[in-house]
Amino acid sequence: MNDEFRDGRNFLKAGWERLDSIETDQARGIPVPAQEDPVANELRTYRLPPPDSRDSGQGALFSLLSGRKSRRKYSPDGISQKELSFLIWAVQGVKEAKPKYSFRTVPSAGARHPLDLYLYIARVKDLAAGLYRYLPLEHGLALVREESDPTALDAALNRQYWNAALVFIWVAVPYRTEWRYSVASHKLIALDAGHSCQNLYLACESLGLGTCAVGAYNQDKLDRYLGLDGEERFALYAAPVGKI
Repeated sequence: MNDEFRDGRNFLKAGWERLDSIETDQARGIPVPAQEDPVANELRTYRLPPPDSRDSGQGALFSLLSGRKSRRKYSPDGISQKELSFLIWAVQGVKEAKPKYSFRTVPSAGARHPLDLYLYIARVKDLAAGLYRYLPLEHGLALVREESDPTALDAALNRQYWNAALVFIWVAVPYRTEWRYSVASHKLIALDAGHSCQNLYLACESLGLGTCAVGAYNQDKLDRYLGLDGEERFALYAAPVGKI
C-alpha cells in the first residue's frame, strides 16, 4: 500500500485518543466562530418564505426533516423484522443490481458502495441476539456470532450503546473506491457514510424510532469486536437505534 492510500485510510479512522494531547481553541477560551460569514454591505439580500412545503404535497418529507434529531434514550421494547428490513433497506438497500455494480437507496461515487453494514441486534422479534452482516444483493443477514452481552460493544462505542434495540455499524472497504478513484477516494468514502446515516435518521423518524450517529468510538476496540483487520476493512461510523 502506498503512503497516500495509508494516509487517506488513517484519515477515515476515529483517532479520538489524539485529542488527549491537544488543547483545543475552545479549551483555551478562544471565542466560538460565527455561524455564518457576514454579508458585504453592497450585496442585496432576500428573505425566503417559510420552509413549510405541506401545501405543495411534500408534507410527509417536511415532517420527517423537521422532526429529525439525535435521540439517546430508548425504551426496553424491541422492534419487528419488518421495521428492521425497512431500516436496512433505507440505509444500503439495492434498487437495481447490475453484474458489476448496483444502484441503491443512497448515492455513492461511481456506484462503488465502499461500505459494509454490520448490525448488533439485541431486541428484534424472532432473531437471535448477536452480530450480523448485511448482504445487500440478497437483502438478507449473515449471523457472524450469537452474543447477548453488549458490554464489549458498549466499551468500543465509548459507552454510547444506550441500551439500544440494535446498533448499525458502517465498515469501510476502501479498495472498492480506490480501484477507480485512487487517492481521491477517501473523501468520497466519508461522504458516502454521511448519505447513508442521514437515511437512517429519516427512516427511524418515519417509524417512531430514535437514533444517534456516533463518530467518537474506539477504533481498535470496535475493529476487534467486528473481527476486522483494521486495514482493508475497518469501522467508520455507528448508530444505536431503539424505540423512543
